[in-house]
Amino acid sequence: MTDLTMKAQEDTVTADQNWINICAVQDLPIDAGVAALLHADTPQETQIALFRTSDNDAVYAISNFDPFSEANVLARGILCSIGEQIAVASPVLKEHFDLVSGQCFEDDTVSIATFPVKIADGNVLVAG
Repeated sequence: MTDLTMKAQEDTVTADQNWINICAVQDLPIDAGVAALLHADTPQETQIALFRTSDNDAVYAISNFDPFSEANVLARGILCSIGEQIAVASPVLKEHFDLVSGQCFEDDTVSIATFPVKIADGNVLVAG
């Protein structure tokens, strides 16, 4: 992972954030998504979608909830590029979401949550 990619993903990290160990980096398929529970032990469990890209071996974490279909399906979306931005296309209605900002490309009034990611000792940690 490049320093620039790590910096971009950690820009919003604060000292008091709780890092949650999700899995080993090698467990993530390249250029595909995996769903995980970020907060499994709370009444409002948080499903996230993790993506590992082949071009810069970066890992991104976004909400798994597609606000258009109202289903937890974004981990099954298809990765793509829109201009210089990496995105995921929802598998249901095909809206595209920026993996860095969470912004929807088709509707600028809609965005999804993104989560800071860091790699430590070969493991993927997500701020929660």
